[in-house]
Amino acid sequence: MGARCSRFCLCWWRSHPKPSALESTDLENGEKDSLPSFREFSWDELKAATNGFSPDNIVSEHGEKAPNVVYKGLLENERWIAVKRFNKSAWPDSRQFLDEAKAVGSLRSERLANLIGCCFEGEERLLVAEFMPNDTLAKHLFHWDKQPMKWAMRLRVALYLAQALEYCSTKGRALYHDLNAYRVLFDQDGNPRLSCFGLMKNSRDGKSYSTNLAFTPPEYLRTGRVTQESVVYSFGTMLLDLLSGKHIPPSHALDLIRGKNFLMLMDSCLEGHFSNDDGTELVRLATRCLQYEARERPNAKSLVTSLMSLQKETELTPMGEACLRMDLTAIHEILDKTGYKDDEGIANELSFQLWTNQMQETLNSKKQGDAAFRAKDFATAIDCYTQFIDGGTMVSPTAYARRCLSYLMSDMPNEALGDAIQALVVSPEWPTGFHLQAASLFALGMENDAQQSLREATNLEAKRNRN
Repeated sequence: MGARCSRFCLCWWRSHPKPSALESTDLENGEKDSLPSFREFSWDELKAATNGFSPDNIVSEHGEKAPNVVYKGLLENERWIAVKRFNKSAWPDSRQFLDEAKAVGSLRSERLANLIGCCFEGEERLLVAEFMPNDTLAKHLFHWDKQPMKWAMRLRVALYLAQALEYCSTKGRALYHDLNAYRVLFDQDGNPRLSCFGLMKNSRDGKSYSTNLAFTPPEYLRTGRVTQESVVYSFGTMLLDLLSGKHIPPSHALDLIRGKNFLMLMDSCLEGHFSNDDGTELVRLATRCLQYEARERPNAKSLVTSLMSLQKETELTPMGEACLRMDLTAIHEILDKTGYKDDEGIANELSFQLWTNQMQETLNSKKQGDAAFRAKDFATAIDCYTQFIDGGTMVSPTAYARRCLSYLMSDMPNEALGDAIQALVVSPEWPTGFHLQAASLFALGMENDAQQSLREATNLEAKRNRN
């Protein structure tokens, strides 16, 4: 498990608690203030931000039939942006383009990759949105190279996507064009967000649907029009994606479901990681979304209610969520900030024993280990903490915890598990010890044992908060 894996491989859960059923998806006041209001950009400004629309800055493109390219850019104020550049004929009416962009740009939600501006000069038509650095749902679901997306995160993607659609619906933007796994992006915290680009009508008044015909809503094939019910149908196809880890045509999936073979739909990587009740409920919801008659499909609000009930009831702390998604970088930041405050009695023991030479050498090893840990020199940290621990003059659960993470960062999960256990021997009711035990077990592929350790850590955190 290298540094890249620790950052991206399972970077799914944000490092703060999950939303409750009543929590709004609107941005809180502080976030609204940090996100700029919609504005018009100049061509020169966007050209500079994207390094002259360099091919090296392209983050997605859709081929000859839809040659609209998205670039990563950096503004002068150090804000990263995504710039979608349309082909020359997509928006001949600049006024229509501006009106549409302003309407979508008025939306502000933590469930969206929000639109923050546009540009129209001559024949150029560009949209500017928040940049999402952690790839698309399609990448993480279909093309993963380390570990598959966990069941809990698939449920969260479904919920956040439904919340995004519900929010847009309440703001009068219920139509979303060509909803698919490439339209769901992951932000810097690993949270799924819906791209705002699909909310824009195109120059043909929304009459476009670019997915394979096998995934196209039936009524669109008849009328050529996108409706709210069409969006729900597409949401159903995405539920199938989340269930199966593949892009399965709805007709084939429905045949399996009618034959009561829904387990054949499930991603084999998820075996043993979800309850049959949860799987059955998600299949049932997908089936409702994929009804042939549009009026028989649920609305976005109903989807949110159904999916909220499937989310895990226990709210994880930032440490717990970092362990669940195996974000070792986040765990490192938490351990570094926390320091040694959970080491009972170590400060008094240090002050009492500092006068001995052996103690001074041991203390120097710990200090050198801490400096290396802070600098992310994990090999040196392991060596120094080993000298400190082997010195035997004092016992520090935090030293075990830091060496545990250093082992994880060095792709040594067995050694990491040993240190997590030792930390718990010293402090049997220390949540951090259980958190790191969970992270080590996840790294070893022992999912059920890891989940049990995570529950124990969460229960101990809750107990602490009550006292």
